[in-house]
Amino acid sequence: MRLPPRLDRRAILRAGSLALLLGTQEIARGAQVLAVRLWPAEDYTRVTIESDGALRTRHFMVSAPHRLVVDIEGMDLLPGLRELVGKLSPDDPNIAGIRVAQNAPEVVRLVIDLRQPIKPQVFQLDPVAAYRYRLVLDLYPAHPPDPLERLIAQRMRELDAASERAAALLGLETGGTGPAAGEFSDPLGALIAERESRKAQGGSAAGAGTVTAAAPAPSPGRSGSSKRPVVGPRRTDRLIIVALDAGHGGEDPGAIGPGGTREKDVVLAIARRLRDRINATRVNGHAMRAFMTRDSDHFVPLRVRVEKAQRVQADLFVSIHADAFYSPRPQGASVYALSTRGATSAAAQWMANKENDSDLVGGLNVRAQDATVQRALLDMSTTAQIKDSLRFGHALLGEVGRVGRLHKPRVEQANFAVLRAPDIPSVLVETAFISNPDEERRLRNPAFQDELADALLRGIVRYFSENPPLARSRQV
Repeated sequence: MRLPPRLDRRAILRAGSLALLLGTQEIARGAQVLAVRLWPAEDYTRVTIESDGALRTRHFMVSAPHRLVVDIEGMDLLPGLRELVGKLSPDDPNIAGIRVAQNAPEVVRLVIDLRQPIKPQVFQLDPVAAYRYRLVLDLYPAHPPDPLERLIAQRMRELDAASERAAALLGLETGGTGPAAGEFSDPLGALIAERESRKAQGGSAAGAGTVTAAAPAPSPGRSGSSKRPVVGPRRTDRLIIVALDAGHGGEDPGAIGPGGTREKDVVLAIARRLRDRINATRVNGHAMRAFMTRDSDHFVPLRVRVEKAQRVQADLFVSIHADAFYSPRPQGASVYALSTRGATSAAAQWMANKENDSDLVGGLNVRAQDATVQRALLDMSTTAQIKDSLRFGHALLGEVGRVGRLHKPRVEQANFAVLRAPDIPSVLVETAFISNPDEERRLRNPAFQDELADALLRGIVRYFSENPPLARSRQV
């Protein structure tokens, strides 16, 4: 039925008003690309496409060679997408190349050439914090690096170098497989020997990259040599492993100071300084080794940080952050431990909520999360672990207070997700207020970063001096 002419005119006027309000480009186009970002790391490489509206996509994998294909529908090839090609780093461990082209009308095809087999996670994130809609491509290696293997390999390289230096001084021959007898000990020898024993029992042959603690056999044709043969390490001692967790990273910058300083950058710098000090320190005759949950600018989910520390059987877990508030006046450092029974103060609860939101800002694939595992981790957090965490926190607080002001004179507690390792004393250190202009300047200062690293090291040494590490689990 034909509408009365008056209604026709009203409809036309409404449509015209809408066109004037939105503009013809808003009606004709789909989502626009606002930014593209690449975050390469050995753990995984993340590709982020930020837009002003949700994107419709489909993706599939192609082999020989390996590549990921992503079709973005309802879009024409835009300059923002072309910029993605120029952001690729030549040393990206997972991506060999990126190509973007108009595959069909209103369909842009993104092809990512891969260096190795990949298990991709492709998901969308709704607006949060300063971000609009984000399409995230997380490219996980099908055979991810093992943090314990890395730790062992790194230690063995150090021992090989020490063996060579000792041999040069003592006139010994070396096979490059360990220190001379009686000169050095192998702090990871027990773990390595156990790992090799388990491999042998399983019937697997030692392949390339296998780490062994066995002493080398005498070289053929050297029985008449006047030099003593090389002997492997005669004993092992207990290596102390400290997990250092530089907060935030990648898509999650953390707090940003009034001068533009990003929390993720300064805490990584402090963690690296502390790592070097730990690696050069012994406590009661035990060597120490730092393990970084992230050593580059990439996002690590909170639960993965905990899992990494557990995988290397860390003796301590230190999460390093820089505090922030709405007002520039608060200042000073704070130390936090886990609580499963409520926070010790409203400020501690506010801080825990803010840090736990890192997963939202960083961009967590909710579908890949296992809520059961998260609940189990929390339920397994024992009274003994929290007690040890408080003891460790007190040791750190006393030392950090010597290089700057303390915001809180005691160790606070709240339900921080990153402190939920049930078997590792864990603390979160807020080194200073990045939202305070004076403390922001200090955090950027390498000299102050050194002072903080020295203080944290003293707290770690003090804790282990008073609480010697227990025998390590043999489950490698």
